[in-house]
Amino acid sequence: MESPTILVVDDNPEIREIIQILLTDEGFIIEEAKDGTSALNILQTKEIDLIILDIMMPGLNGYQTCIEIRKITNAPILFLSARTKDDDKTLGFSSGGDDYLSKPFSYNELIGRVKALIRRYHVYQGKGTVHDTPKIFQYRHLTIDESKREVASEGKLLELTDTEYNILILLIKYRGQLFSAQRLYESVWEEPYYYGANNTVMVHIRNLRRKIEKNPENPCIIKTIWGKGYRCD
Repeated sequence: MESPTILVVDDNPEIREIIQILLTDEGFIIEEAKDGTSALNILQTKEIDLIILDIMMPGLNGYQTCIEIRKITNAPILFLSARTKDDDKTLGFSSGGDDYLSKPFSYNELIGRVKALIRRYHVYQGKGTVHDTPKIFQYRHLTIDESKREVASEGKLLELTDTEYNILILLIKYRGQLFSAQRLYESVWEEPYYYGANNTVMVHIRNLRRKIEKNPENPCIIKTIWGKGYRCD
């Protein structure tokens, strides 16, 4: 199996070098970009399995870059930034990010997050050696093609991120079951629940509803059970 390729986008060459050394030692192939524009150019020509993205960069900032990346690929995006406020993290998730790690970061935590994101991407995108029987099914006005990991609303293909798709398919497959924020986070992110993860789940649910619901303010697919969690009926 070919080694996964990671794109590191940061205007600080020292940070890029540290990440490059750490992840190369773990067997990953590393591409580097010093700004958002360079990153987008690379993504137009190479297949990337994960993007590690800084926020404070010249030209396009990380949020703007993330929005543009989502027009090209659904590969997972890990924000790596010195900005640590909840609003910064919320904006990162809202722009299409999958995970957020604050600088300065633990080397072990970075490696753990990277491996978890790539593992989910490879399994759910059908990469590597995992093969699923093609299955297409209907749920309300949505058509889900599990073999392609595609969701369409009344014939129109929706642009869901990897994380958004995983949340949706989990809730639909176990419809009727109530998922607390903790259970949803641990099932989709495959990591222990932590303080602040509730906000992460909430932002992804909000983004997902904007794409799949006819009226996101009055959702008919993903219901909120106040104080308890989420479910599909």
